[in-house]
Amino acid sequence: MDGILVLAKPPGPTSHDMVALVRRLSGTRRVGHGGTLDPFASGVLPIFLGRATRVVEYHLGAVKRYRATVCFGASSTTDDLEGELTPAGGPAPDRRAVETALAGFRGSISQRPPAYSAIKVAGRRAYAMARGGEAPELAPRTVTIHELALLTWDGSDPVRPVATLDVVCSAGTYIRALARDLGAAVGSAAYLGALMRTASGTFRLADAMGLDVVREAAARGEDAFRALLRPVDDGLDAFPELSLTPAEVDAVSRGQFVRPSHGLPRGMEADALLRLVDASGALVALGRVQAGRIAPEKVLRDAPPPSRPPVAAEPEEPRQPAVDEP
Repeated sequence: MDGILVLAKPPGPTSHDMVALVRRLSGTRRVGHGGTLDPFASGVLPIFLGRATRVVEYHLGAVKRYRATVCFGASSTTDDLEGELTPAGGPAPDRRAVETALAGFRGSISQRPPAYSAIKVAGRRAYAMARGGEAPELAPRTVTIHELALLTWDGSDPVRPVATLDVVCSAGTYIRALARDLGAAVGSAAYLGALMRTASGTFRLADAMGLDVVREAAARGEDAFRALLRPVDDGLDAFPELSLTPAEVDAVSRGQFVRPSHGLPRGMEADALLRLVDASGALVALGRVQAGRIAPEKVLRDAPPPSRPPVAAEPEEPRQPAVDEP
């Protein structure tokens, strides 16, 4: 059972819960996910099964897209709706003030992670320290906000207006921190009230499978479940493709360096990553360019059995003459 299941995670369960569910429904031991979603968050959660788990790391850095609900007029100990809320001291912002402030968050920005995060400080998780009453010192990190737009504005409660944002950002961006910092930028306070991941790399929410679809397919059998999976190399189109000969496929499958007979794609720089495929276009491995050769980095094809030398014919024994022969 090798492939990628693009799951539409509902609010409530953890990403680990979703991995455990898919492991049980598919009967596959090797299962992992392509980027954690907080329990209250929903949306695109790529799940990798079997050999596809070997390419998860190439998806973790993909650009993400979110629909974020930002609630103004109060701060949260966790920067989201699950924390303890404290009303803001100043007046709540209006739509124009928020739209103006958004410009300061586009592009490369410095962001301090939330205190309740999984970042380790001196070997301890920040959220464990925060729950114990400590204030973890978290260093700011640089993230990129590629796109940031105000989709809707609800000012029906003038004390606590609500904005819905469309956010396209680099991996590692904390949307909770973005909500918190946006509140501070407009002279108020804010927290994240809801979050939906609408895209993770090339995986889109419109193509994601709900839990009911996944459970129904599993009930119909292995073939039905397998039909939900995308190919192992789906979403890796950013890496150039290189076709190998059968002999080169065998060599790469054994983990050996190869100098491709078809040559390298034009403009390939040293250490560039390539998708190595066989004559049918099936992914064999991911490899890097090193001194004109390809060094296999992640091999997804079983090594062929060693060829056996031909068995030599046994020599005939000399014929013994019969006793009555002269």
